[in-house]
Amino acid sequence: MVNVTVTESAQDYLADLLEKQNCEGIGIRMFVANPGTPQAETCIAYCRPGEEKEEDVVVEYKRFNAHFEGRSVPFLDEALVDYSPDRMGGQLTIKAPNSKMPRLTDDSPIEDRINYTLYNEVNPGLAAHGGMVSLEKIDDEGYAILKFGGGCQGCGMVDVTLKEGVEKTLLEQVPELKGVKDVTDHTDTTNAYM
Repeated sequence: MVNVTVTESAQDYLADLLEKQNCEGIGIRMFVANPGTPQAETCIAYCRPGEEKEEDVVVEYKRFNAHFEGRSVPFLDEALVDYSPDRMGGQLTIKAPNSKMPRLTDDSPIEDRINYTLYNEVNPGLAAHGGMVSLEKIDDEGYAILKFGGGCQGCGMVDVTLKEGVEKTLLEQVPELKGVKDVTDHTDTTNAYM
């Protein structure tokens, strides 16, 4: 179930754009890039026949189908897509209040729960020293691969911060995680907090 409102004016605008593509069966894809992070960006793109994905949630509108990326659905909850015509041609707007901080549940993907913990519990503390940490990926062994930035990069206390702060907090919030690993190049001490 997708809880996204696409207004009539937005549907008409998108349908007109799709018709100009001269591609039978073309629709739209809506997704969130970098979901659950401060860099989250809600996007709408063309979805040509054959570009559909198995995990997509498809909604049929009057003149086209919309494919909502399965992983993005929790981040698109309560999103609004609207189109406001004006003298300059108009503007399509997307408001997705849950794109940066979704409603998490115990069965949310592990990456989402890690990002939520990093951005809401870990990074506010690191920000006091001009630092931050982000998730690069989860490795095959179940470790969170993290990258430090700002004042944490090159800091002599990063090992203590990693084990006593970041890892401890993540393991409390995401118990199935095996641990954390740091992939930061700490030889660059330009902005290091000492």
